[in-house]
Amino acid sequence: MAKDQLKLPEKVSRFVLTIGATANQNGTAMFEGVTVIFLAQFFGVDLSLQQQLFVMLICILGGIGTAGVPAGSLPVIALILAGIGVPPEALGLILGVDRLLDMCRTTLNVIGDLVAAQVISTQTLAAEAEAGTE
Repeated sequence: MAKDQLKLPEKVSRFVLTIGATANQNGTAMFEGVTVIFLAQFFGVDLSLQQQLFVMLICILGGIGTAGVPAGSLPVIALILAGIGVPPEALGLILGVDRLLDMCRTTLNVIGDLVAAQVISTQTLAAEAEAGTE
């Protein structure tokens, strides 16, 4: 798709999409944060500002380091839940809908990677054109 439909240069798409597949999992990071906040509210845990910042930081790092496999973010969510005082077993509440949500966050991750590759490709082509006119 990147080469045929978006007409991205191969050198840019191969580099950016490979890194994006492992490090740019913004859909996963968003899912982790929303899930943790939902479960905290469900169990009546009021999060302080410090705890909210902890959740945000771990979700960002988790989005970078989470394995790109189905349900790969669940261990990270369990870690965050334990860190804010919510029982990790609370994950059982979302397991029934996790497969559908997993497909949605995969779509978001792939679209984010393609947008990043398109932006970098446009900037690379503009820089090459500018260098050629000098």
